[in-house]
Amino acid sequence: MQLARRIRQIPPSATLALNTKANQLKAQGVDVVNFGVGEPDFDTPANIREAAIKAIKDGFTRYTPVGGIPELKEAIIRHCQENYGLAYQPGEVLVSCGGKHSLYNLFQVIFDAGDEVIIPAPFWVSYPPMVMLADATPVVVPTRQENGFKLTAQELRERITPKTKALILNSPSNPTGMVYSRQELEALGEVVLEKGLYVVSDDIYDRILFDGARFCNIAMLSPELKARTFVLNGVSKTYAMTGWRIGYMAGPQDGVAAATKLQSQSTSNPTSIAQKAAVEALNGPQDTVAAMVKEFAWRRDDILRRSLEIPGVTCPKPGGAFYLFPNFSAYYSKLKPAAGQSHSGALAEYLLNEASLAAVPGAEFGEDNCLRFSYATSRERIATGLDRIKEALGKLG
Repeated sequence: MQLARRIRQIPPSATLALNTKANQLKAQGVDVVNFGVGEPDFDTPANIREAAIKAIKDGFTRYTPVGGIPELKEAIIRHCQENYGLAYQPGEVLVSCGGKHSLYNLFQVIFDAGDEVIIPAPFWVSYPPMVMLADATPVVVPTRQENGFKLTAQELRERITPKTKALILNSPSNPTGMVYSRQELEALGEVVLEKGLYVVSDDIYDRILFDGARFCNIAMLSPELKARTFVLNGVSKTYAMTGWRIGYMAGPQDGVAAATKLQSQSTSNPTSIAQKAAVEALNGPQDTVAAMVKEFAWRRDDILRRSLEIPGVTCPKPGGAFYLFPNFSAYYSKLKPAAGQSHSGALAEYLLNEASLAAVPGAEFGEDNCLRFSYATSRERIATGLDRIKEALGKLG
C-alpha cells in the first residue's frame, strides 16, 4: 500500500516503542526496571474515581458539547483565574481527549505550509512530528546544559525568520525537568512581542514543582502576551489520570473556535464520564496532589544523587516534573553504535540488554549526550535501577 506522505515522514513515538520492548522482556520473565514512560505510578484519587462511578450510575453516558461540558469549562476557568490570574471566557476554552490531542488540534488550525515553528531542544518527542503533520517546519534550537537546557532571548532572536509563526515552550520540561523563571520568560516575551510570534505554552506539569518554586507561564506576564499565547494543560499528570484522556487549551477565541470545529469533525466530544471525573479533580480536595509532589521531590533528590555518583555523569538539578536528563557522553567512546544509530540509542540498548534497564535515548529529544529517566516509579526500583546502571557501565572498561 502507498501510504500518505504525511505519515511516511514522521517516526513512531520512541517512548512507547521502548515501553513495548521492555514489556516484551517482562513477559519473558525478565525483571526490567522501567525508567521509560512518563506516567505517575499513583492511583487516580478515590474522590475522582467515585465521581466517574456516579456519572455512570446517573446515566451521564451520552454525547456532550464538542468542546466540553459547561461544568468542566467553568472548573478550568476557575483554576486558571485562582492559580495564575488568567481570565478566560467559555469560548476561549476547549476540552479535548488528552493533552496531546489538544496540541494536535491547535497545530492543525494555526500552522500552515511554509510556517516555521521554533522548538527548543531538548523537546518532548511529539512536538516536531505534530508540527510536520500540520505541513509546517519545526526549527529546533539547541540549548546548553550549563544554562539548565533553557532557551535564552538571544538564542530565540537568532533563529527567527520572516516565516517564523510560533514558539513552543514547555515548563516544567519533559525531558529535563527544568523550570523557566519569571525573569527568563520576560526576556523571551520581549522578543515574542517584538517579532509578533504566537506562543504555545505546554503547562502539563504546572503543579509538579519542587523547592518552593512558583509556576509562571508567558501568558501571565502581560495582557499583550496573553493575547498571543495558547495555554495547553490537562489532568493526566497532576491527578494520575493518564488513561482518562482529558486535556484542554485556553487562548485567543479565534484559534480555540477553529480547533473546536476541527474536533467536531474528528473525535467530537471527550468521554462524558471522564469529563465528570475531571470536574472533581479540579474542584475537589487537592491534598493528594501535594502528597504526590512531596514523594516526587524525594525521588528527584535520590535519583539525582545516585546518578551523579557514577563517574563521568553530569546533570542539572530538575525543578519540576518527574524526569532526570543525565549526560552519559563520557561513555560514548566505549560504545559501537549500529549504522544510523545514535550514541544515546546505543547506550539505551546496551543498558536494556545488559542491565534490564529501560531509559529513553536523549537523541529522541534532540540531545544525544543524555538519557531520559522517569522517576515515576518506586524508591526501591530507583535504587535497583541505578545500581544496575553503575555496574553495567563499569563493564564497558
